[in-house]
Amino acid sequence: MTDVAKGDAVYARMGFDRDGAAAEYAVVPARFLAPKPRTLGHVESAALPLSGLSAWQGLFVHGGLQAGERVLILGAAGGVGHFATQLARWRGAHVIGVASGDGVEIARSLGAHEVVDRSTTKFEDVVEPVDLVFDTVGGDVLARSAAVLRQGGRLVTVAEEPPADVAEKVAATYFVVKPDRDQLVELARLADEGAVRPAIDSVFPLDEVRAAFKRVMEPSKRGKVVLEVVHD
Repeated sequence: MTDVAKGDAVYARMGFDRDGAAAEYAVVPARFLAPKPRTLGHVESAALPLSGLSAWQGLFVHGGLQAGERVLILGAAGGVGHFATQLARWRGAHVIGVASGDGVEIARSLGAHEVVDRSTTKFEDVVEPVDLVFDTVGGDVLARSAAVLRQGGRLVTVAEEPPADVAEKVAATYFVVKPDRDQLVELARLADEGAVRPAIDSVFPLDEVRAAFKRVMEPSKRGKVVLEVVHD
């Protein structure tokens, strides 16, 4: 690692083998650090690592998404889903998003070619077969998604282990995101080029961390919830 020096603005995804970064100070292994996107502020940059890496690894590492393929993104306007929508469009896939409420227009604005409002329509009734399903929702939505996969299609989820009956029918993968400096470098480049932009749902000061995590769990959340640490 040669492009990060003392005093540089950096960002990172901490590993799950230690406590998180909801603190005034955090120790992060140097191998996880990447230069912060030049065109984004600290709040927007903080929204990238966890969800951006989850989307990248779900689509490209575990899902093997290629240009020209059809991908269905469940939760296309959520914290992970809004990055997945943009990254899949950037890769050259045909992107179908599933969202609800104002998330329908958000997903469309992020590059989805088609958007299904799951509050009014069952996506399996209207979506033509896809090569990849990327699930960020879980539950019944995850269980139903296998119905839209074409022969040989792949199902990837960050929400929960796929039900046994689904895993028996299709190639299904559940994964936990890992720190990856090289992928963060690529995400920063895409952000600086305007191909990916973080959507910020809300920003909370560190002393309101409980309210921030409560907001994360609310179904009306759109984009990322960010904790802002301000040093005097």
